[in-house]
Amino acid sequence: MSTNGPAVLIVEDEDAIRLTLRDYLEKQGHAVLVASDGLGAIKQMLDHRVAVVVTDYRMDILGGDYWIKFLEQYCSDKTVIITSGFLRPGFEIPFEVIYKPFDYAQLDLRIREALK
Repeated sequence: MSTNGPAVLIVEDEDAIRLTLRDYLEKQGHAVLVASDGLGAIKQMLDHRVAVVVTDYRMDILGGDYWIKFLEQYCSDKTVIITSGFLRPGFEIPFEVIYKPFDYAQLDLRIREALK
């Protein structure tokens, strides 16, 4: 996918979540890119203008603490929203965390706020 404006990047290793969230956000009018892990996400960010990263915390390839460190160090110009069924409140993450399962409409509102 090629986008002219800023895109939302969904980084999620579970195919069903990644693809249904992509479809939902596209129907809401967002330009959406997808990746199944942190490595694929880096490729998308190098190839496209990404404004918002919605990413799972726990992924087999470049996920978890190292992915968070990468995002914190190299993506300060982007809004990063972490989604997780693994993390619990009180776990220190430098980004907003939305806990799974979450409401897609609520996430859409948060993305719209970030894109303003």
